[in-house]
Amino acid sequence: MDFSLFFPAGKEHTAAKLSDESINDLSIDFIVEALSSARYEREQLRGLMTDITGDAEVIRYRCDIFDDFLRLPQLRDSMGQLVIKLKDLMDLERFQKDKEGPVLWSLINRLREIDTYVQCITDLKTTLETLDVRSSGMKELLQIVTDISRESGFDELKADIDETLEKAAKLKSITIGVNLDDLLRPKNAGIVSLNDTEFTNSGLMRRFMDFTKNKSELHSGADTTSMHFHPASPVSTSSAKFGTVAQNAATGDIHIELSNVTGGDPLSNAIKKPVTEIMRRTVNEIKSTLKRYVNISGYSLTTLMPEILFYTRWAELVEKIIATGMPMCKPDVLDTEKRELHFKDIYNLKLAINKAGGEDIDIVTNDIDFDDRYRIFILTGPNRGGKTIFTQAIGLAVLMAQWGIYVPAGAAQISPCDNIFTHFPADENDTVDLGRLGEESQRLSGIFQLATRDSMLLLNESLATTSVAEGLFIAKDVVKAMRYLGCRTVFNTHMHDLARSLEELNSVGGDSRVESLVTGVHDGQRSFKVAIIPPQGTSYAKDIALKYGVTFDIIKKNIDDKAE
Repeated sequence: MDFSLFFPAGKEHTAAKLSDESINDLSIDFIVEALSSARYEREQLRGLMTDITGDAEVIRYRCDIFDDFLRLPQLRDSMGQLVIKLKDLMDLERFQKDKEGPVLWSLINRLREIDTYVQCITDLKTTLETLDVRSSGMKELLQIVTDISRESGFDELKADIDETLEKAAKLKSITIGVNLDDLLRPKNAGIVSLNDTEFTNSGLMRRFMDFTKNKSELHSGADTTSMHFHPASPVSTSSAKFGTVAQNAATGDIHIELSNVTGGDPLSNAIKKPVTEIMRRTVNEIKSTLKRYVNISGYSLTTLMPEILFYTRWAELVEKIIATGMPMCKPDVLDTEKRELHFKDIYNLKLAINKAGGEDIDIVTNDIDFDDRYRIFILTGPNRGGKTIFTQAIGLAVLMAQWGIYVPAGAAQISPCDNIFTHFPADENDTVDLGRLGEESQRLSGIFQLATRDSMLLLNESLATTSVAEGLFIAKDVVKAMRYLGCRTVFNTHMHDLARSLEELNSVGGDSRVESLVTGVHDGQRSFKVAIIPPQGTSYAKDIALKYGVTFDIIKKNIDDKAE
C-alpha cells in the first residue's frame, strides 16, 4: 500500500529540510512541546515539522485533510484511539520476515496482534463511512481500508482468530507420544493431545510407582491418558520434569533444554530433536494459515501513524487557539510562480500558544502583502517594538500553511516557498574563531548558496555587531543581492539609513522591490502595528529615552529631588 496523508498519489515523497538555524530561530521545539507532552510523539512530530514542501498540489492536499480533522472532533477521537493501536502494531513488520517459527506461546501473542490489526482496519472503515469526510486523501483512505477488509477475508479471519484464542486460553498442557525402535531409540514423536488441565507432580510419581509395581512389563496399547508431561517452567528448579522448551535469543530457534532429572542420557537427547521439530512445524503451519487470510501489505498502514498523529495534535491546538478568540484560517494556496504572500490580521503563533495556556496577553494583528509591488521589507522600529515577533510570525505562518495547517491570521494567501532561511544573532560561543561579523558574514554567504527566487529569507538584527558604516556597507550589498535573486524577505534592523536607501537598493536589476516597513508607532501612538512608511530615525531614540527616563531633564529632576 503506497498511500500517504502527506503526499497525494503519484507525488514523490520528497521535501526540503529546514536548517538547524531555522529550526531554532522559528522555535520549532517550543511548538512541538505545545503539541504533545509525550516524548515519543514529540519525536514523531518534530521529524515531520522540520520538513518543508514547496509543491502547491501537495499543500492543497494536506490543507483539505487537516480541514477534515479540525471540522470533525469525532474523527480526531477515533484517530487518537487508532494511533494508540498502531503504535502497538509497529512490530508487526517482522511477521513477514520471520523465517523460523517462534514457540507456540509467542505465536499466540502474534495472533493477538493480528486481531488488533483487524480491529484497526474495521474501526477505521466504520469511522470514515459514518463521518462527512470531504478531502480526497481521507476518501482514498476509506477506499483502501474497504478493499483490504473485503479482499483479505476479514470475517473468516476474525472468526478463526477468536476461536484459536479461546482454545489457547484453555490450553494448560501438551501430551507428546514417542515411538521407539528395537534399541529403544526414539524414531518419531507426535502431539497426542492438548489438555485443559495442568500436569501435577504427584500424578507423575504415582503413575511411575504404579508402573514399576506392575507385573506386566509393557502396557497393552497406547494408553495416552497416562502420558503427562509438566509444562515448561524455567523459573522452577524443584519440580521433576522432562525438560524445558527454550528459544535462542539470537536466532529464534527452538530447542529442548534437559532438566537435572533426565541429564544428558541418549533417550533424552534423541527425544529433544523431534519435539523441537514438532513445535517448529506446528507454528509454521499456523503461520501459513494466517497468511492465506491477511493481506500482508496492509500492515504498511502503520506507516500512517506519525501523519495521523500530526493532524490530530495540530487540530487540537488550533481548536484551543480559536477558543481564545484569535483567528485561524485555512490558507488559499496560490501558484508557486506568483511568489506572493497576503496576510490579514497575522500574528505570532507563539503568543497564541501562551494565550491558550492561560496567559493574559493582548495580541496585536497586522496586514502584510508580498507581491509585484514589493517583496523585500526593511523593518525598523524601537527596541521592544515587536520587530522580532513580527519577523518570526511571517516565517511561522508560511511554514504552517505549507504543512497544511490553519494559519494564525484572519485570511491568508500564499505562493509556496521552497525553503525558509533565517539569520538571527548567533550564540557568543559560536563566534570565537571568526568573530561576530565574520560568523554572520559566513552564514549569509551559505544562505545565498542555497536560496532561490522561491525562497524566504528572514534576517533579525543582522550585521549589527560592527560599526554603523561597516554594517551598512555589507547590508546594502546583501539587500541588493536579495533583489537580484528575487526572494521574499523581512530584514529587521536598527540601521535606519538602510531603509532610507530604497532608491539605491532598487537600482539593481531584479523583480523583488524593496520597501520600508515600520513597527512600533501607529497614528502617533506606540503600538505593535506595522506600516509602510519611511523610517522614523531619532524620534524612536527620543521615545525610548522618555519611556525609560534617561533624558537630561528627567535625570536632572531626579537628582534634584534626591538632594532635597
